[in-house]
Amino acid sequence: MPRGIPNAKRDESALRYTSFHVPLAPNPKHVGSTYLKSDSQSLWARNAVRVHRTRNVLDETGAATPTETRRGAKVIVLHPGSRFLRIGRASDVTPLTVPNVIARKQFAPVPPQKYLPGISRPREDRRRSTPSITPPTGDEYAVNIASDDPFDAKVAAITVSLRDRMRFYKLRVTTNAAGVATAFNEQFKPEKIPAENDPFHVDWITSSDEPYLVGEKALRLANPEEMGYAVRWPIYGGNFNTRDYPSPQFILSDIEAILRESLRMKDIEPSMYKEYSVVLVIPDYYDRLYVESLSRLLLIDMGFKQICAQQESLAATYGAGISNACVVDMGAVKTSIACVDDGMVIADTRMVLSMGGNDITEFLYVLLEKIGFPYSDCDLARSYDWSVMEELKARLCTLAEGDVALNLYDFSVRRPGKQTEKYGLRAYDEIILAPMCLFEPRVIEFEQKRAGMRFLMRAPDMAEEMVEQSADKFSERYTQAMMISTQHLFPVLPPPITLDHAPPMATPPLQTPATTEGQSLAVTPQPPASGSATTPVTPTAEGTPTPANGAKEVKDEDVEMADAIPKDKNDSAEADKEKASDEKGSLDKGKGKDIDKPLEVIDVDELDTKALTAPAVPAQAHHPPIPVSMAYGAFNIDVSFEASKLPLDVAIFNSARAAGGDEKIRKYLQAVLVIGGTALVPGMAHALESRLQAIATPLVPNMEKVQIIPPPKDVDPRVLAWKGAAVLGKMDGVADLWVTPADWEIFGMRALKERCFYL
Repeated sequence: MPRGIPNAKRDESALRYTSFHVPLAPNPKHVGSTYLKSDSQSLWARNAVRVHRTRNVLDETGAATPTETRRGAKVIVLHPGSRFLRIGRASDVTPLTVPNVIARKQFAPVPPQKYLPGISRPREDRRRSTPSITPPTGDEYAVNIASDDPFDAKVAAITVSLRDRMRFYKLRVTTNAAGVATAFNEQFKPEKIPAENDPFHVDWITSSDEPYLVGEKALRLANPEEMGYAVRWPIYGGNFNTRDYPSPQFILSDIEAILRESLRMKDIEPSMYKEYSVVLVIPDYYDRLYVESLSRLLLIDMGFKQICAQQESLAATYGAGISNACVVDMGAVKTSIACVDDGMVIADTRMVLSMGGNDITEFLYVLLEKIGFPYSDCDLARSYDWSVMEELKARLCTLAEGDVALNLYDFSVRRPGKQTEKYGLRAYDEIILAPMCLFEPRVIEFEQKRAGMRFLMRAPDMAEEMVEQSADKFSERYTQAMMISTQHLFPVLPPPITLDHAPPMATPPLQTPATTEGQSLAVTPQPPASGSATTPVTPTAEGTPTPANGAKEVKDEDVEMADAIPKDKNDSAEADKEKASDEKGSLDKGKGKDIDKPLEVIDVDELDTKALTAPAVPAQAHHPPIPVSMAYGAFNIDVSFEASKLPLDVAIFNSARAAGGDEKIRKYLQAVLVIGGTALVPGMAHALESRLQAIATPLVPNMEKVQIIPPPKDVDPRVLAWKGAAVLGKMDGVADLWVTPADWEIFGMRALKERCFYL
């Protein structure tokens, strides 16, 4: 710099062409204003005061008089499901159940409906042949696979589990039952019943000029394709059905049409919507776009007064009158699991299994085909044929091993334009193998079930996206229960070099599949040792198969804790002995000895899954937790999809495991609340108790008896979540949860986030 020119002072304010200086922050001690210093200054409180004043003015002028006679009469409870929509006033005893389906008139030719199978099918040459599972001479409980069909191998693996449970309960097996049933079914001729003698005669719709038909009317169309109607189900598995719809606007249009027709059945016209509040029941593991779209539909498009969103598990606990439970909602397409702690759904315990009642229906149809199902023209794509299989499932299926017998059943087929036909059917273990697919999901084709589904993206210009852009998007998508269930899919990381004085880890590390040396409380599925047709499976006494490779098996005395079988007098002595050993083990552990039990590995994968070649992990080697974003991106693993393949009992245990330590596991396994339509299968409670006990007894110290909480007396488990939401809609505390259209216009999705602590 030349001489004589002073150093210019650097302008820190970046305002070069002005002399303005940014003032300092005011001292809080000198500020006299109370603006935004209390809740009454917020926009929520201002809106509430404005609404209250408006009501008072209307009451004084007589322009509006209160017409509500019962608490909750002006509150609509809405619970949309994959198969049924349950809707009604909060003051009603039971909701209106409407099939969540719509048939719209199309100008273009409608292609014929096709059923997308979700269950493995046998080869065409073996679809009607004699069953290939024949017991050898000697052991009546043994299963011999005399076929090279992969489907027969999968069914045989489920049969092994069933036969082992029958052996434990000392139930006899009928030899050649499949052959006797096949011979009877193939020669049976149906009996025709005139319409005047059929009390359940269906009035089919053969012609209609309506632009759309909703619910039962859509299912009573004689031939939708020829009449120009396209039949669609807008909701699938707790989200939008993007497989059958070209755009989300089309989906919301159909949902709105179904809601308007359902409300019209309850004598609620569109002009009355502004007088009603809505309690919307959403899934536990929800899609934010799904919740946002339905909220905007109800508040803006349909014009309801206000809305409140509530999760299914929390609503179920309200309906059952309990505050802590592990809620298992078994629907038609999905099964959701979540733990509720004092009126709060624990986010890390949420899991969704891609199986439900529809899989039981389809698997029953496939099994009955193997033994010569007499109704040979059955097509699951037709609504009336699907209703036939649904009726058979409700009447035949059971999970009680004592009900397995070569019995004779009858069913009726009602088709448009034809007389009612009455068939006879003989079946043996098909009635219990069908619902056992929930515990042995090797026959379910998960990849095929999600074929054609698209992921809808939210608009990128939303204000909440700007606020939440720094958050980890994967942490919201995947829960800890899902990570525990899929940790065996991640590769082994080398053990890091740690110092002796390093502090212990706060969170449990993600590990690869634990072997007999590894230790973990997470029960993760393992592939079989070989892929041959006769895969060696060593079932436990409760039917939970374990590989015969040295893994710890469940002892008989451990399993007997879960059964309702009368115990001997020596059981008390054995229990005291086990208690003393547990106390001794806890003392030894305090001295520094490693007495942890090895992990029980449960074989639940597909038979054709390739074996993992990961090396064993020593018990002393602790790996750092894998970040969720790295696990999903670097290893290319869809955690939520892989976790949806787990058996029901293993998924429930992993959900309770994600809640915390051993105390939490014992707490939630002793309060398992099973709801949904699939919970009506006879023997479901005992089947879950015994299998969960077989898993938890060797892994959780001091584990007492697993308990399944039944729904309240005279309450259908299918409507328990709706009734719980109705209880919430009638409480005084719901006044702090309402979101009005004015709030939605200002805040958008942030309005629900401010009002609902789980979003």
